[in-house]
Amino acid sequence: MSGRGILVTGGTGKTGGRIVRRLRELGRDVRVASRSGAAPEGVPGVRFDWNDPASHASALEGVERIYLVAPVLVSEPYPLMSAFIERAMESGVRRFVLLSASSLPEGGPAMGRVHQLLRERAPEWAVLRPSWFMQNFTEGAHRDSIRDEGVLYSATGEGRVPFIDADDIAEVGVRALVDDPSHDAAHLLTGPRALSYGEAAEAIGAVLGRPIRHVSLSRQALTERLMARGMAHDYASLLAGMDEAIERGAEDRTTSAVELVTGRPARSFADFARASVAVWRR
Repeated sequence: MSGRGILVTGGTGKTGGRIVRRLRELGRDVRVASRSGAAPEGVPGVRFDWNDPASHASALEGVERIYLVAPVLVSEPYPLMSAFIERAMESGVRRFVLLSASSLPEGGPAMGRVHQLLRERAPEWAVLRPSWFMQNFTEGAHRDSIRDEGVLYSATGEGRVPFIDADDIAEVGVRALVDDPSHDAAHLLTGPRALSYGEAAEAIGAVLGRPIRHVSLSRQALTERLMARGMAHDYASLLAGMDEAIERGAEDRTTSAVELVTGRPARSFADFARASVAVWRR
């Protein structure tokens, strides 16, 4: 790999997979880090495990820029991620682009501390702080309950969220990885309009041609529902707590960051729903 190689952790995930495809389209030297070493066809893959420092050296070989996605289902990723970031800087990595979340301020829990580390220590950096993904409605628990029950469950009450398309997040991530000069900034990324889960349910129902209801649960009830699907208690409680924050208005705002960085407006939820209708049909 050349000295300008880009390593993508989480390279088969919602944003990482999209970033890999775009980097390939741009002719960039990219490799995918995964626990199995698997990668999309035509893309080099390397075995990488956050919990196995022995796998880190080969993943970092020849790399100058990294897209960082936190280890899955780990409520406090800082110890693992900070050790890797320090090792990466020692090996010559200059630029880091972190996927965080709009609900996680710099210095706060989870990726918030990693955000702070990058701003203070990394030679070049950017942090993506997207709101909740539109794709959450087409994958996992929301997809299943919409399709099978005609119900959307949350603990958000009437709280509103500016849902964002993963393609828009990925495009900002690509720009943060390849642009010169470095962004050296945190991007708060949202869709163009904040919606309640009830309004999202109505939009999905409109394209399906059948009613979809939103059922707002308590934090405890949502935690138990997530645990019943196999999620650990601490992580389920963390997610349910984020829903409570939405109910209190924590996500009720929009920004123009997607358009400012990419030159095109963020995708609307209505357009996303029209394109996704087949996923929710019985």
